[in-house]
Amino acid sequence: MGLLSLLIFIPLAGAAALHFVRDAKQSKIFALSVMLVSFVISLVLYFQFDSNIPGFQLLEKHPWITSKTIAISYFLGVDGMSMLLILLTTFLMVIALIGTWNATDKKIPGLMALLLLLESGMIGVFCSLDLFQFYIFWELILIPMYFIIGIWGGERKIYAAVKFFIYTLAGSLFMLVAIIWLGLEASKVTGVFTTDFMALQTASAKLSLDVQQYLFWAFAISFAIKVPLFPFHTWLPDAHVEAPTIGSVILAGVLLKMGTYGMIRFNLGLFPQASIEYASVMCVLAVIGIIYGALVAMVQTDIKKLIAYSSVTHMGFIVLGIFSMTREGLQGAVIQMVNHGLSTGMLFMMFGMMYERTHTRAIKDYGGLAKITPHFAVFFAIAMLSSVGLPGLNGFVGEYLTLMGAFQSSILHNWAYAIFSCTGVILAAVYLLWMYQRFMLGPVTNDHNLGVKDLSGREITSLIPLVLFMVWIGIQPMGFMKLSEKGMNAQSDTLLGAKSVKASGYEVVQPKIIIK
Repeated sequence: MGLLSLLIFIPLAGAAALHFVRDAKQSKIFALSVMLVSFVISLVLYFQFDSNIPGFQLLEKHPWITSKTIAISYFLGVDGMSMLLILLTTFLMVIALIGTWNATDKKIPGLMALLLLLESGMIGVFCSLDLFQFYIFWELILIPMYFIIGIWGGERKIYAAVKFFIYTLAGSLFMLVAIIWLGLEASKVTGVFTTDFMALQTASAKLSLDVQQYLFWAFAISFAIKVPLFPFHTWLPDAHVEAPTIGSVILAGVLLKMGTYGMIRFNLGLFPQASIEYASVMCVLAVIGIIYGALVAMVQTDIKKLIAYSSVTHMGFIVLGIFSMTREGLQGAVIQMVNHGLSTGMLFMMFGMMYERTHTRAIKDYGGLAKITPHFAVFFAIAMLSSVGLPGLNGFVGEYLTLMGAFQSSILHNWAYAIFSCTGVILAAVYLLWMYQRFMLGPVTNDHNLGVKDLSGREITSLIPLVLFMVWIGIQPMGFMKLSEKGMNAQSDTLLGAKSVKASGYEVVQPKIIIK
């Protein structure tokens, strides 16, 4: 069994083993141990990965569902983008569990099992190179997140869980139809129905532009809901507000990235001509999301809902970078996926720590906390400034590159996308700094907060690694960007090459897949 299979099946086995663990503390220790093992394996994977190779590496392929007419395989592999997201996933799972160790005392073994199942599904999504297998992992993630929100969530947890489930499931059906359609098209080339990503790349290059467009939107809608891209975002604030803290951290930190990952891997990778055709539409929606999310965040009275709407803005920047289709834009989108996971994940986790002490989400119930909890104020300020995009911290790098990509894009042909997006940067400073002022500064406005305790040693321990990565990426981003540089450059060159091909009677030459 290869390392990628171990990454998927160790958490899965851990989730099954928790059926025999009834003690709450023991189940937490066991789950944390499994997550730490997964993180160590992902580090081993990282050191075996060669960033100078643009294609997929560490491949594992075994026949799965085969006959004379069907060839579906268990097929895993990673490139630089998926390597970064796997590292983000295994890292955040450990940090989130440590940071929310005492957040709930309700049905702990069940919660730990669902978290491990969720980790297995997320890793499976990021390294699946067979679309049938990808779809299974994509849908698998719905189950644990539905129960995490529905059992351990807030007052309106059932409404939020059902809304999340229906939105994602409905969008996934479009993708399922597109996968079947692509498999049938591939059968005309290979002689068998296959969902192998490489075979589908070859088959999709022979499709007419009309068919590419239909399939592009089938995938795009599914991924846009997961991002979420305006106007498919309405499930996100409810899910974040009602989810328990660890659910919000994983949802913002990793799950949203599945949508943008899918856009790069499948929309751009399988349908380059259609992607060019509709790049401006996707960027218009991204810009609307950037501005709309910021404006709505400004008027929120609930801190979790404010942070949730900030995610709509930040994910809009990532989509803008993707569909600029420039090297800078794609690189900015990939690193911003990591940045958003760190900064917004930390914001949700820190507010969860405060919520454990105060049991209120209303901004008006706070004020002057910096005098009572100075350590909390410092860490929260760092996370907030990272989300704002302060130079020297990680958020600045991603936003700068996505805006540069939008400015330089020969496909968008319009600086307006980048200019209007810049207003999102300004508005982010407005609503986040204003939130911090009302939350932390000034006199203590609520006497009930006078007894609030500052961060514990365990909580500080969970936050320090996040801060270190924020500063590290902000000061020395190339150490991280180098992982995906070759792959994103090859992707951009392919798209720009496809731009010059006529809309009819074309065949796009996909980048050569290099296997190590």
